[in-house]
Formats: sequence, structure tokens, C-alpha cells
Amino acid sequence: MPRKRAIEPGDVLDLEAYAAVRKQRRTEMIAHKKDRRLSIGPSLTMHFESFDTMLYQVQEMLHTERGGTEQLEDELRAYQPLIPQGNELVCTFMLEYEDAAIRARELAGLGGIEETVTLEFAGETVRGDWEKDVDRTTPDGKTSSVHFLHFRLAPEQAEMFRETGERVVVAIGHPNYGHMAVMPEATRAVLAEDL
Repeated sequence: MPRKRAIEPGDVLDLEAYAAVRKQRRTEMIAHKKDRRLSIGPSLTMHFESFDTMLYQVQEMLHTERGGTEQLEDELRAYQPLIPQGNELVCTFMLEYEDAAIRARELAGLGGIEETVTLEFAGETVRGDWEKDVDRTTPDGKTSSVHFLHFRLAPEQAEMFRETGERVVVAIGHPNYGHMAVMPEATRAVLAEDL
């Protein structure tokens, strides 16, 4: 069955119906996200998004804020762009530092980190593309702790990525955060279904 590429208002449960299944949905989402998470170095985690993760996010925002129809329109505008469209992988990547002072110091030195993220596989390198209309790095070089990236693959690259056992390396090339990780096969296999 083809994956859904957009959330329609009819996909969203009303507040009462969602409250009745919320605990079950949370358990399902934990399992769904397990193989969609990848740590790179000591402080960066990538969360690869899907229709299901974004629908869950919309439902949670509506449940928490109870903003009605107007809020639903806003949430769909915010989260639709993070649903993979069949030719891409989409991730939220988070720089995580528990201590506020350490977080401020580290983020101040990571400006432009979103420009240095690549997927490497089968001799190909796919650079992450970020939301250019949202400034995640300030003019003084401080970056945000949350970034959204799209890895757009040509059809032949998608075919190579889908190959069972294909070694995929995710690399961060920032001078102050140079780390890479080999994507586990379970993660590659799950993400291949997004293509």
C-alpha cells in the first residue's frame, strides 16, 4: 500500500476520540520511532520523520493546546513539509546538552552546522537541505538546537539506498562537531520504505 504523503483533516481524530486512544498511540509511536533515530557523536540525534510521526505530532499539539479548527490549519501548515514525499528522507536533528551553560557555549560555536550534514552510500553523497526561510543560525554564529533537513535523492540514488545491506554513513562536517555514524541496517530498511 502506498505511503500517505499529506495529512488530511479527516486523518485527524477529534479530541475525545484521540483521548480514548492516546495511550495506545503513544506506545505504537515509541515502537515506530525506534529504528528512525540515529545518534551521531555525543550530542546530536537525528529523528527521521514519516507521515505517522507528523500525524502523531499534530494530534498531540491539538490535544495539548485545544485550539480547534484554526489550530489544525496552523499545525498542518507547520508539519506537512516534514512528511517525506517519496524522493527524500526528512529528519529533525537535535543538539542536546542537559546543562544550560554548556548548551549556550556549544551552540554558540556551531553556526552553520545544518550546512555540513551528508548521507554517503554506494559512492554517492547526498547533502542535507535545510529550511532557508527560517534562520537557524544567527549572524553571530550561534545555532539553534533543532534543525529540519531534507535529503533529496535522485531515482537511481533511491534505488541504491534501498539495496539490502547497503552501508549508509551519516556525517557531520562542522569544524567544531566532526562526527559520523554508520546507519544500522534496521534503520536503513525502515527509511528505504519512505522512498
